[in-house]
Amino acid sequence: MSDPKPSFFARLFLAWAAYFRTLFDADFAAGVVRLREGGPALPPPKEEPEEKPKKKKKKVEKKEPTVLKAAGPEAALQLLGLLQREGRFVDFVREDIAEADDADIGAAARVVHEGCRKALDEHFEIAPIHASEEGETVKVEEGFDAHAIRLTGNVVGDPPFSGELTHRGWRCESVELPKMSEGHDPHVIAPAEVELS
Repeated sequence: MSDPKPSFFARLFLAWAAYFRTLFDADFAAGVVRLREGGPALPPPKEEPEEKPKKKKKKVEKKEPTVLKAAGPEAALQLLGLLQREGRFVDFVREDIAEADDADIGAAARVVHEGCRKALDEHFEIAPIHASEEGETVKVEEGFDAHAIRLTGNVVGDPPFSGELTHRGWRCESVELPKMSEGHDPHVIAPAEVELS
């Protein structure tokens, strides 16, 4: 039995739909070309490619990103307050000493030094990192702590290194800052003083 022939209006609608579908659908247009050339409207079935064995991906160890910690200002402000109270540190540093005599600066520095040293000794246990004296020749072994020992000068090759100790370094072993009362404003390093008459 042969396919019934579509009516004129059915053919008109089919031509209209096929026209736009041929314009906008590449697979449909390819089927129209095959029909025009006398071939089948549908493309031959694709042969499924053989599955290739999957290569095992090497596990790449991801390096943990460096985490930067934001330091709160309270402890730093408290230390600054201690240095000011004991050694008038902020007063000394904020003073314009361009016109001052060396003798006056030396006398002021002695007072600041004595007070700041007292504040550090009371609240911090500070020890030298390197036991040798500055100026001595020291050996830096393999696996040294790069945070505690900084190499300067002509740094080439691999450890062990030998060089002159130019600074012993400092490490804080413990901190005991005074407790702050609730409501205390650490931003006030030293209160303004008003002498009443």
